[in-house]
Amino acid sequence: MRVIIAGGSGLIGRALTSSLISTGCEVVVLSRYPEKVSGLSPAVRIERWDACTAEGWGSLVNGADVIINLAGESISSGRWTAKRKARIRESRVDAGRAIVHAIEKADHRPRVLVQASGVGFYGTHQDEQITEECPSGKDFLAQLAIDWEASSAPVEALGVRRTIIRTGVVLSCDGGALPRMLMPFRFYIGGRLGSGRQWFPWIHITDEVNAIRFLIENENAIGPFNLVAANPVTNADFIRILGERLGRPAIITTPAFLLRMIFGEMSTILLDGQRAVPKRLTELGYDFHFPEVTSALQELWK
Repeated sequence: MRVIIAGGSGLIGRALTSSLISTGCEVVVLSRYPEKVSGLSPAVRIERWDACTAEGWGSLVNGADVIINLAGESISSGRWTAKRKARIRESRVDAGRAIVHAIEKADHRPRVLVQASGVGFYGTHQDEQITEECPSGKDFLAQLAIDWEASSAPVEALGVRRTIIRTGVVLSCDGGALPRMLMPFRFYIGGRLGSGRQWFPWIHITDEVNAIRFLIENENAIGPFNLVAANPVTNADFIRILGERLGRPAIITTPAFLLRMIFGEMSTILLDGQRAVPKRLTELGYDFHFPEVTSALQELWK
């Protein structure tokens, strides 16, 4: 199987690439800066792209079996100024459109496109369970997810099956949110954020990768899927379990007003959440390796 991954040098992309290579797949990773990509198997082919057009790489789509679009600028690496929000959106929409253009030109089109998105699609919620049938929200993250998903929608009219992965917080020691969450515990100042009652939709990196591969192979996997563990926890419970696993106290509370003052609008990532559940994924038959956060954290610190 030949797979093209846009955004393949990020946390999810690296883990997914490693899994695909280990089972004999041919993997092509698209990167704006191939010379800076590290940590991938020598068997991976790295191709330059501008993340805006099909120039220079579009011919690779001809005969590829799968395209996975994970491309997009990080949402958590700086305050959300108007300029930065526009750049975050453009990085996602432009990449999706470039992939559509490449597929349009291919004589032999891929059978499936996996389109990344996030549970931020649903906006912020309190305690209600969020399934794929729930409507979209109206805040910045929700509109970003809506636009991101829409950017690749035209491939469906070209006969390409499209699966949308609305991912939660991916737990891994190799990157993402978890290493940053560990930092306060190193100084014995770990604790909940704000009230701690906000829901924390998480997924272990192993299940993230396996679920994507499951959706690629399942011909009935069409449309959106929440890629989150079946048992979400609140921020307070996650922090408590994390502290227990690390053998460190989790008694310090970071006030919501302080986080809003430091991060501005971006503080919604820390203070708000969704009780998202993987309804369609489990109905399709996916079996989670790490359904509980305790076992997930235990595996990460064997």
